[in-house]
Amino acid sequence: MMTDRVIFVCTLIIAAVYFYATTLIPSLEIGDPLGPKAFPRLLGVFLLIAAGLLFLEMWKDRKQRTPQTDSNEAEMWRHGWLIVGVSVWTGIYYLAFERLGYILATTVYLLALMAWFNRGKWVANVLTAALFGVLSFLMFVKLDVNLPRGLAAFSWISDGVLAAVNAVINVIKSIRAVF
Repeated sequence: MMTDRVIFVCTLIIAAVYFYATTLIPSLEIGDPLGPKAFPRLLGVFLLIAAGLLFLEMWKDRKQRTPQTDSNEAEMWRHGWLIVGVSVWTGIYYLAFERLGYILATTVYLLALMAWFNRGKWVANVLTAALFGVLSFLMFVKLDVNLPRGLAAFSWISDGVLAAVNAVINVIKSIRAVF
């Protein structure tokens, strides 16, 4: 399908630009031996892996597919509007990111996308969106990445998650100290 080819080429272009942008990150002589470039380069590698998987899927699909015409214009418009809708939703996510904080903004963003693309599976969608928001926030905090906690009305979510995790860690440490 032509759409897959376009996505594949765009993914390769984005990966190339991303890798070039990681070379512009200054390296520090002191501190972490991996430096500030390690995580962005890891993301770039995963982007290339995703492009490779898409290429393999296109290659397998090419062998199995019978020739079809992509003349269904209504279907093309539907996909176009879907791309526009996701792009607008992503723009709203970026605008709300600082105000709502990472956990709430990311959870709401993912939940809406999952509700559209994975219809009818509310329990899985809510759990996946919420757990991803919370666990990725904790991962970034433990890596000393400062993420927005949101305005005062929403910052209690991030602060509560951090307090709960710290309490669990302290309980585990005290149990380990006893034994």
